Amino acid sequence: MREAEDDLALIARVARGDSSPLRELYARHAGMALAICLRVLRDRADAEDAVQATFVDVWRRAPQYRPGQGSVEAWIFIIARTRAIDLQRSRASQSRSVLGSANEAPVPGPETPEESFGRARDSQRVRAAMEALPDEQRAVIELAWFSGLSHADIATQTGAPLGTVKTRARLALEKLAALLRDAGGGVE
Repeated sequence: MREAEDDLALIARVARGDSSPLRELYARHAGMALAICLRVLRDRADAEDAVQATFVDVWRRAPQYRPGQGSVEAWIFIIARTRAIDLQRSRASQSRSVLGSANEAPVPGPETPEESFGRARDSQRVRAAMEALPDEQRAVIELAWFSGLSHADIATQTGAPLGTVKTRARLALEKLAALLRDAGGGVE
């Protein structure tokens, strides 16, 4: 209990702009923050980067800490987990970008009339299947595929609960697969 009270005093000093207590908070909590980051990232160097970002956030956000919402320790660990997840997403995005450019297909030659007709027919089938979806489901698919929004972003933009957005997306994809399969699309 004494350490929690000490943490409160330390974070209050950090919030007032005193950097010396940040060293003490780091000494107390960096080990567990590193363990949390390692669990998420599975790479020590990345986990150490996330811990560094965590304590930069602690320094910047100390005035926002509210004792009634949890202990300083828990607050630091939530920040650590968030930084690790952010880094993981960033690295995954960079990796996809590098892999995508490395695996680009060669520029295709001119399209044959049969290929052009088949592509146009497929496009019409997909458009018709999209039109057959209920408005809410179609909106979720359009926001995800054409605007590149995540489920959370779609929930924010539409005002619908996150679970509802996920359900609409799943139902829409199931219905699209069935419609395209029934129309001879061969979607498995």
